[in-house]
Amino acid sequence: MDHNSKQFFPGSHVMIYLLVAIAVYVFVWFSSPFFGNYNETNSSPSNFPGIGVKDELELALREASMPNRTVIIAVINKAYVERSVNEEATMLDLFLESFWVGENTRSLLEHLLLVAVDQTAYERCQFQRLHCYRLVTEGVDFAGEKVYMSQDFINMMWRRTLFLLEILKRGYNFIFTDIDVMWLRNPFLRLSPLKEADLEISVDTFNDDPRPENKYINTGFYYIRSNSKTISLFHTWYSQKNNSTGKKEQDVLQDLIRGGLLQKLDLKVKFLETRYFSGFCQDSKDITAVTTMHANCCRNSKAKFRDLTTALRDWKQFKAAVFQHPEIIDRIGLDFKWTAHTECLNSWQ
Repeated sequence: MDHNSKQFFPGSHVMIYLLVAIAVYVFVWFSSPFFGNYNETNSSPSNFPGIGVKDELELALREASMPNRTVIIAVINKAYVERSVNEEATMLDLFLESFWVGENTRSLLEHLLLVAVDQTAYERCQFQRLHCYRLVTEGVDFAGEKVYMSQDFINMMWRRTLFLLEILKRGYNFIFTDIDVMWLRNPFLRLSPLKEADLEISVDTFNDDPRPENKYINTGFYYIRSNSKTISLFHTWYSQKNNSTGKKEQDVLQDLIRGGLLQKLDLKVKFLETRYFSGFCQDSKDITAVTTMHANCCRNSKAKFRDLTTALRDWKQFKAAVFQHPEIIDRIGLDFKWTAHTECLNSWQ
């Protein structure tokens, strides 16, 4: 056959140009950071212009962020992700299950960033295919259980505070949640819209006293917006670390609030009612409205795990009853009572 170019079929050069154009388009499309969902195979730092390979935190935040730059942050360690001989699940398992059995909460897992303070917790997070970040603290072992108010516990809480300050400085809003908080309903539906508050924080017990100095805060669950005032709050808070011997970071923040820091910074703060943001210190009496359940007023992880397992069982029974008889949900709600948190009560003995 003669291979002279004059023997090509009419219009063949047009077809060649078209095929080349399609190949270039496909290459550019599949190389774009906007193609598909970010996961372990396509979430490299090179997908984000201007982000260096070493800035893994920014990458993790962008992957988990909502369009309004809001993320859900939880800190985990080995004690929360490894099963004991006598337990069939872990604290992390319970936490994730609450998103599964909660109302309008499953999609929120897409915006959850688990911050692992040891390698075991980080590997378990990756195994769960969640958004994960490894927080390294040189010369410190945060792997084991940190008993309430032990020095290791206090040190870990301060390291957490410094890390969260960094997130605020990067311009991200966040809900911080302890792993021992069960998400039974979508909390964003109970938080203030249109930036009405800079900080919305849970309390151990709720009272009607409007004065912030008379509120008993709990830093295990709060929503904070990134701005100059909240960054100043965290700077001032962390600066007290070396002058707070024997106090956990929550106690120091409580002291700063009582000292008038909120007014000095012109911070708008909302204290979350325990009717919606409940805990073992003060149970919500309204199962039809409760949003989160926190294992506060409890000394160790073992007691928290057992009482939270029971609380999650109570929640499932309520949902099952409502599913069978939706027409009498108010009656079911009035008759409902949480099982007593006896393990946590006994943990103080």
